[in-house]
Amino acid sequence: YDMKTINSSQLIAIPEGVTVTVKSRKVVVSGKRGTLTRNFRHQMVDISVVGKKKKMVKVEKWFGKSKELSIIRTICSSITNLFKGVQTGYQYKMRFVYAHFPINAKIAKDGKEFVVDNFLGEKRTRVVPMRGDVKIARSEKVKDEVVLSGSDIDLVAQSAADITVATRIYGKDIRKFLDGIYTSEKGLIE
Repeated sequence: YDMKTINSSQLIAIPEGVTVTVKSRKVVVSGKRGTLTRNFRHQMVDISVVGKKKKMVKVEKWFGKSKELSIIRTICSSITNLFKGVQTGYQYKMRFVYAHFPINAKIAKDGKEFVVDNFLGEKRTRVVPMRGDVKIARSEKVKDEVVLSGSDIDLVAQSAADITVATRIYGKDIRKFLDGIYTSEKGLIE
């Protein structure tokens, strides 16, 4: 039998230069890189902005079992990611891996589309659109590397995953055929 905790909550400090509004579990965060929105309507928690001098976001849950209380920390992490996103933004670096046929990659539509040619010597062209405000660019210093950047960590990560999935190899031994485009590094924009 799982005891219910009467009230459990967590506070996150809102950083300088970031404004947060919460309306019925919809969190809107704005900073110098723009505005991000996250909807937590599917979770039974209270989210509010508290504090007179030092503003904080409070995520609390009443009468939750221990399994349900874990969502508090998850939501806090998600909101912290929004803070970092509107302040500095996220970037993922991806490297091309090929043994025999060099991968020809082009960046189209002003960094909104990624086009892969000659993958494993195949004729078909793979086109991967970037999600949301994510931009893709070639690395200046490193050969065969692209950098994805954006404010929303979910969209940046998903765009990177889309590229990896586009260069998946089917019907061959993947221990031998290691070709593809893989995420090599992820973090905040310096």
